[in-house]
Amino acid sequence: MKKSELFFNAIQVPVDFAMIVLAGISAFAIRNVPQIIELKPKLYDLPFNSYFKILMLVVPVFILIYAIEGLYAIRATRKFWREAFKIFSATSLGIVVIIVAIFLKREWFSSRFIILSAWGLSVAFVIVGRFILQRIQKFILIRKGMGVHRILLIGNNSKINQIKKIIQNNPLLGFKIIGQMEGGSVRHLKEIREKKGVDEIILCDPTITDLEQEKLVDYCSINNISFKYIPTTLQTSKIEVGVLEGELIIEVKHTPLDGWGKILKRFFDIVSSSILIILFSPLMVSIAILVKLESKGSVIFKNERIGNDGKKFIVYKFRYLKWEYCISEENENMKEALKYENKLIEEKSVRKGPLYKIKNDPRKTKVGNFIERHSLDELPQFFNVLKGNMSLVGPRPHQEREVEKYKEYHRRLLIIKPGITGMAQVSGRSDLDFEDEYRIDVYYIENWSLWLDILICFKTIGVIFGYKKNN
Repeated sequence: MKKSELFFNAIQVPVDFAMIVLAGISAFAIRNVPQIIELKPKLYDLPFNSYFKILMLVVPVFILIYAIEGLYAIRATRKFWREAFKIFSATSLGIVVIIVAIFLKREWFSSRFIILSAWGLSVAFVIVGRFILQRIQKFILIRKGMGVHRILLIGNNSKINQIKKIIQNNPLLGFKIIGQMEGGSVRHLKEIREKKGVDEIILCDPTITDLEQEKLVDYCSINNISFKYIPTTLQTSKIEVGVLEGELIIEVKHTPLDGWGKILKRFFDIVSSSILIILFSPLMVSIAILVKLESKGSVIFKNERIGNDGKKFIVYKFRYLKWEYCISEENENMKEALKYENKLIEEKSVRKGPLYKIKNDPRKTKVGNFIERHSLDELPQFFNVLKGNMSLVGPRPHQEREVEKYKEYHRRLLIIKPGITGMAQVSGRSDLDFEDEYRIDVYYIENWSLWLDILICFKTIGVIFGYKKNN
């Protein structure tokens, strides 16, 4: 761990302390606002000295909760939006603790306005304080080179080269590659360390023996060098350790979506889809009217897809293509439409692998172009979720002709229900190659949690209201 990282992590504590105190004082200062705008008369006068004493007792509670929530964990790089969400949740927990304390000790004070405004201001002030600290730290990292981690890569294959490319293209990560070597020679490692210095090693070479890896780990431990490795597929799997008649056995768990996990996800799907159908019903009615007014044909396009365990089911979507180009049994010109679609796939598909994506599809209507760009065409799939053949979150369902082009290992995507949205969609949407999408979806399958589903749903909101390239 670099000294600059230790310094900035340590200074976060007094900065957070100061921001919460400032938020508390600000909340006290604006306590007359409800009275000024004639919302509610002020019921009593609270001396600032008494309030400040209470504030100084309360602030350490928030700092303690921040620490418990991992907001002072020493990390070289952090995702700011994740940190901001943690600040929000930790501050909310702190406010609950304070409300309970006030309820038990009524002689403090019971100003709901001060409590609520202090909560909102604390979240805002702490986030701003941490944002400023991060900007200063990144500035020093880039301009002065302070806190940069010197990385040595071991291996020579596509995975290690991808890591190399990521580090070189993202200087804000705080890493600098000082060398790359093949094999696990400790002697060679010593030479590089003496000449250039090494803070971390990233290993991705399956040919290195267990003995060589053991020597590398020992050397790194003795010389305070972080040792990291890119795992094989088996090493990334979830495992469960058991004993059979005295013999240690490790079982590879394919997904947590089994047993209670499956029940919990289904309950979440039913409740969420029901609420979302009610919330979006005015928008869905409006889209249906616009689709009908612009072109003839069915408003809802029913498309056959492959779902859980390879079973076929019908996906509902708002039709965004002109009716004569829809691949549907209801379309009397379906054969011509399918022939034209295959021609477009050959000429304009921008995706690699079994999936296709037609760039600048000429078959779209004006309304269809808009709703497809913002993923509003997929709103009827809430009914698929309610019926049980889809989930809110999961791998996207593909057509039979696409699934037929799967390699055998791709069929892992079919072990859970497909979703309206998924980790791959909020990570890159249609710009991802199929293999990248597959790896992201497999990670989701192996690491599912209800909290992960909730996070993906929130990120999907940003994607829906964002801009999607017109493909």
